[in-house]
Amino acid sequence: MDKFFKLSERGTNVKTEIMAGLTTFMTMAYVLAVQPSAIVGFGPDPTITDCNGVVISKQAILIMCALISGIITLFMGLYTNFPFALSTGMGSNFLLGALIQSGEISFGMAMSITLISGIIFVILSIFGIRDMIVRMIPKNIKVAISAAIGFFIAYLGFKNTGIGNFTDGISMGDFTSPPVILAILGLVIIAVLTAFQVKGAILYGIIAVTLLGIPFGVTKLPESFFAVPSFGTVGNVCFNFDWSGLLTPNAIILIFIAFFGDFFSTLGTVLGVAGKAKMLDKDGNLPGIEKPFLVDAVGTVVGACTGNTTITTFVESSSGVEAGGRTGLTAVTTSVLFLIATFLSPLFVIIPDAATGPALIFVGFLMISGITEVDFSNFSDAFGPFVMLMFGIFCGSIAAGIAAGIIAHVFIKVLTGKFKEIHPGMYILCIPLILYFIFN
Repeated sequence: MDKFFKLSERGTNVKTEIMAGLTTFMTMAYVLAVQPSAIVGFGPDPTITDCNGVVISKQAILIMCALISGIITLFMGLYTNFPFALSTGMGSNFLLGALIQSGEISFGMAMSITLISGIIFVILSIFGIRDMIVRMIPKNIKVAISAAIGFFIAYLGFKNTGIGNFTDGISMGDFTSPPVILAILGLVIIAVLTAFQVKGAILYGIIAVTLLGIPFGVTKLPESFFAVPSFGTVGNVCFNFDWSGLLTPNAIILIFIAFFGDFFSTLGTVLGVAGKAKMLDKDGNLPGIEKPFLVDAVGTVVGACTGNTTITTFVESSSGVEAGGRTGLTAVTTSVLFLIATFLSPLFVIIPDAATGPALIFVGFLMISGITEVDFSNFSDAFGPFVMLMFGIFCGSIAAGIAAGIIAHVFIKVLTGKFKEIHPGMYILCIPLILYFIFN
């Protein structure tokens, strides 16, 4: 195992990797609760009938989400030897889910849109175009991506726990409510354990708050912790494709949004998490980045065939890296837990936002250090990262942040007469990025 995963070479061991994989899973287990509701709808109804008359159940979505997340993450760990975990990304699932629930598109059409965007990913990855795009992006933008992700996931932590209120502007949450109190306590626990250099501090914090949440009613215990998955419900979601409306302008726009949203979300996550793990070279590139890109692309194709919206590399992988994960064994551990969750889903979905939120806030704090590598004495180099941070946080989207940062960097260089510093491909890249904002 040491030889296969290069554990000694990367300064880690089996115990650390397993702990890191468990930490990553605990911070992203919420996807098993969120994904079914994003597609079927938040509420007590266990099913929804789409505009084609096909019944889609939350149980089927949860089963396939857990199963495919486990399989693709296992592929990531064994093929790339990177500590990245994948599942259905937050963004396109809510967009397509809302359209399914409103009857504007069928579930099959949503899967067709996802499949096409995934095929485009695969083609770009095989021919190295995704890698080429990464390499032509300037270093100041790439090093700022880690910080942008740090601020973004900290924002998610504040939002999910209720510590911050983002409904009407920005304000403090209700500091008398049990979830907020527990979330703050969880942040304190993680910080104190980290100060004492306790390995697995984030994981222990998540477990502690989950247990403390039981008497407060924040952690909802299920009637049973074990449930044999009913695969009879998945027939309506697997290989359910509807090609009838794909030539319409609306469908083309949805494919465009799904494609670029996932492209830059994955780019940001891979570079950000790898940067935290000290895997980037002197130019801010990740050697072997074509492998995780290919896994991500294949994941989206497989996901579409099994009823999942876009499969993407999760930013929560950074929590595993912070716990010491440096190799594919971290991803393999996470994948095994996803596969187990297929049978123990009631147990894993009880983890409240009050427990995972502090972990996200703390990891966000740890990731913002990358901003120190940006040369703020050179305004034309610092403006792009600044725009990236602001758009990422206040638009609530990593993809929007990275896209805006790239556009801002190119524009400021051109308008200040430094256009020769820009790679020619960056000008071409700006065209679809601008369209992304217009149609999104």
